[in-house]
Amino acid sequence: MSDETGTPDTSAGSVGHAAEDDGAPRGGGPRPEPLRFFGTSWVNHDHGYAARRAGVAVGSLAAAAASCLVLRFAYEGIRIAETGSFVTVLVVAMFAICSALAFRNTWEGFGKRHDPQRQASLRGLLAIGFVGSLLAYFFRALTEAPGEKLHREEYEKAREAHTRRTTRRTGNPSKKKRRR
Repeated sequence: MSDETGTPDTSAGSVGHAAEDDGAPRGGGPRPEPLRFFGTSWVNHDHGYAARRAGVAVGSLAAAAASCLVLRFAYEGIRIAETGSFVTVLVVAMFAICSALAFRNTWEGFGKRHDPQRQASLRGLLAIGFVGSLLAYFFRALTEAPGEKLHREEYEKAREAHTRRTTRRTGNPSKKKRRR
């Protein structure tokens, strides 16, 4: 499908007929799922893939640094308010633990699909630990597009299944000798 501008529909999770430049076989077949910031350039590592990876790495690291600066201001505000050392330690521990859990959750999400119900229940924790998610994006972008490994495995499986379905048999099956 395409919109009025002629751009192919690249909604997440769509499987349809292939465009000519997305790495799918020409006669149709599965279409690769686009990744955030990369589209389908991850299939053949073209259309500025390396520059996009560098941009994601630099952008996520810059966002993490800016976020840490904001958290530093929040820490200073708590210290100025003289709420006591217990509250200060509690807030710092909360951000540290939530960031570690968000990093782990995001990192695991690059290799396998998450359960949507579990993700919904972790939404608050992941929002508090956003620095961990940004750092996970940074470290993954150093080696590949975040989520590329998972999407590549799924795409290869879909292509193999499509090839098996569309491969024609040889010979006439009705002329086979039947065993009794």
